[in-house]
Amino acid sequence: MDVSQDEVFGPQINTSNLSTTQDVQDDHFLLEDSTKLIGVQVVLIFAYSTIILFGVIGNSLVIHVVYTFKNLHTVTNFFIVNLAVADLLVNTLCLPFTLMYTLHGEWKFGWALCFILPYAQGLAVHVSTITLNVIAMDRYRSIVHHLETKMSRDMCAVVIVLTWAASAVLASPLAIFREYVSFDVTPEQSIQVCTEKWPGSGVDGTVYSVATFLLQYGLPLSIISFAYARIWIKLRRHVSPGAGGRNDRHRRRKKTTKMLVAVVVVFAVSWLPLHSFQLVVDFHNSILDMRDFKLLYTVFHITAMCSTFANPILYGWMNRNYRSAFTAVCKCIWRADGAGTNRGQVRRMDKEAKGNNLMHTHVTNV
Repeated sequence: MDVSQDEVFGPQINTSNLSTTQDVQDDHFLLEDSTKLIGVQVVLIFAYSTIILFGVIGNSLVIHVVYTFKNLHTVTNFFIVNLAVADLLVNTLCLPFTLMYTLHGEWKFGWALCFILPYAQGLAVHVSTITLNVIAMDRYRSIVHHLETKMSRDMCAVVIVLTWAASAVLASPLAIFREYVSFDVTPEQSIQVCTEKWPGSGVDGTVYSVATFLLQYGLPLSIISFAYARIWIKLRRHVSPGAGGRNDRHRRRKKTTKMLVAVVVVFAVSWLPLHSFQLVVDFHNSILDMRDFKLLYTVFHITAMCSTFANPILYGWMNRNYRSAFTAVCKCIWRADGAGTNRGQVRRMDKEAKGNNLMHTHVTNV
């Protein structure tokens, strides 16, 4: 069982451990769990729908404001947009299918999507974690080492392309080692299963799962923690000479660092239960026999997915830059009365943002 696949679809049936000669009672146990209760399903539908709604709106808004306001066309904001794109991919390609898979208890999306969706979803998660590391190291470079020469936009584009390329390679086993089969639950009933199919005894699957945990959680969290710890120490030891300009720059640095640290903390806390549970399941398959295993797993999955809509909230709450841009966009939408946004409205939005001191609180002036 792999983190990248199951973090999206939930616990899956491992066909290599099942036999068509199992007795009817054991087969029915596969389909009987707490997630089949109407009350539980209503709660799950509400939880996933809320995450999808806020995730799509929030991440789309981040992408829109950075695209609309020219003064937000900076390297750090481009990385934040990259993070928003990955989260939006999770909201649109992961969660709707996860919800339907959880409610139905079988794969109803056909052969092609069995290979495409897990790969796309694993890709998005890798992009998110790598981008968080890139943002942290960019801040570390400019603050701790006082490097005034900022990364160029061309180099930023190269980093983003490499991020997606590396993520594509890391997620590729999810498309390669996979099968779409029909499993006979009873002589009269069968279900479609989309599952991993690793060669040999399946040890390769466990190795990949552990490696994915390290690449998606352990190593990134270590790198990010180191970078922000050094930044925090540097800012605490900083003694301003009293010049107003440098005082302002120091305050902007502190605000920016707090925002980005909050993003990392949310990621770490939200994903910890699911990653931990995954590892326990990989090494102790007996947990699969728990009656409420699927419900427990789904709760951890919902907790992890909350990170996809938390980031835009953090941007708006902790940074005046995004808060002013969000407000300007919302006002423009209300004034448009559903007619859309034309170029004149964009220019008015940009002027309004500048009137709100957007330029003087720029997130990348650190």
